[in-house]
Amino acid sequence: MKTQIARLMQPKKLLTAMAVASSLALAGCAATQTSKTVDTGSFSVPAYQKVTLSNGLTVYMMPQHEVPLITVDAIVRAGAVNDTTAGVAEMTATGLMLGAGGKSKLEIEQEVDFLGASLSSGAGKEGSYISSDFMAKDADKMLPLIKDMLVSPDFDATEFDKLRQREIAGLSQAKESPRAVISRYFDKLVFAEHPYGNATSGNSESLAELTIPQLRAFHKSYYQPSNTAISVVGDFEPAQMKVKLEKLFLNWQDSEPVTLVDLSKDLPKFDEADVLLVDKPDAIETTFLIGGMGISRDNPDFVGLTVVNTVLGGRFTSWLNDELRVNAGLTYGARSGFSAYSAAGTFKISTFTQTVTTKETIDLALKTYARLWQQGLDQATLDSAKAYVKGQFPPKYETSGQLVGLMTDMYLYGFDDAFINEFQAKVDGLTLEESKRLIDTYFPKQNLQFVIIGNAAKIAPIAKEHGKVKQVSITEVGFGG
Repeated sequence: MKTQIARLMQPKKLLTAMAVASSLALAGCAATQTSKTVDTGSFSVPAYQKVTLSNGLTVYMMPQHEVPLITVDAIVRAGAVNDTTAGVAEMTATGLMLGAGGKSKLEIEQEVDFLGASLSSGAGKEGSYISSDFMAKDADKMLPLIKDMLVSPDFDATEFDKLRQREIAGLSQAKESPRAVISRYFDKLVFAEHPYGNATSGNSESLAELTIPQLRAFHKSYYQPSNTAISVVGDFEPAQMKVKLEKLFLNWQDSEPVTLVDLSKDLPKFDEADVLLVDKPDAIETTFLIGGMGISRDNPDFVGLTVVNTVLGGRFTSWLNDELRVNAGLTYGARSGFSAYSAAGTFKISTFTQTVTTKETIDLALKTYARLWQQGLDQATLDSAKAYVKGQFPPKYETSGQLVGLMTDMYLYGFDDAFINEFQAKVDGLTLEESKRLIDTYFPKQNLQFVIIGNAAKIAPIAKEHGKVKQVSITEVGFGG
């Protein structure tokens, strides 16, 4: 079966497209012989320290004295990819809030509220976290509380039962909004049995069977100092903070070797275009994702791909949004992007439309995507995207929450501050020739993968045009529900 990109580039159409593209390229070259660099100022990571405590715990410290606040993130290298039962990583992380160090859930909540602080926990694909914001003067109260949650959670049985019922109900409710769950279906389609296909949420059956001993076992296996980092940003002195944390976590020691999954093994390869059609009979619109494999978070081309994707679907004036929303009026928004993990990732085009315009919207999305190869970028378009990306970059790392998240990601995904410090230079250095290499190398062209959620009775014939179809009901257990 021919891929959709290939069908759109059949010989007759391809010759026409090439002629148009050539004329556009020549016009672009005549208009902009050289790249125009927009000066958006320099930006680098604020000064920070990275230390390892005597028990093996990694600590990042970034003092910021402008306001008397402290933000803390604790991250454990364990997430859905480590699930032995679907959802155990997320339920273990969320369960940290159910009581710890002899304090009940209610007592913890009252103490945090009294201090005007915030405290939360959860898990993602590859990490489990505790996050907190508090006044600097309350550090001696909040840090021990974070330590107790991280090291000695109670996993209270009564509170756990309440949590489980809320989560199961939430899974059912989430499926009422296809846009809220479609990425879970896409990850499962793309990664199949690979750990990246695991839904963080688990599913209703797995959560119903989950027990507190399983949570304790997961905690014991992964919540260890050598597998954890704590990032601290705010109004403190690094030397004093290090002493506090060293004393606080002194008795927390590794209990067993941490066994991590080799996520670089058995990554999928696609030999045909696949379509997962998710039937939602009451749907009046169709929601879909199109894409394939992407990149790892530490990929050296991450910055360049950010710029190229900005043109395709990374901003309001992108090709996809212009064609599908502004020009055709088929949707309220269309986007594309890379979701990057430590060893791999995905690329996705995403949008939604009325059921009756499903075929028109999918075809136009694919036609617009094909412009990357048929037409490529001209200098003016590339310069505009570069200026936009540079202008949007510094505001992503202004707040203490953003900065603490940056250091957490550095630990979890294995990149360093060169990503920040060299970002603008890499953007400025991106050329038309380099952008073509990125397009040819990283944007999936063959054997595209589709997830389409909608009224299958009306859109099944359209789905068959795009690949081998597997149909499931949105009410079926699995796929994060």
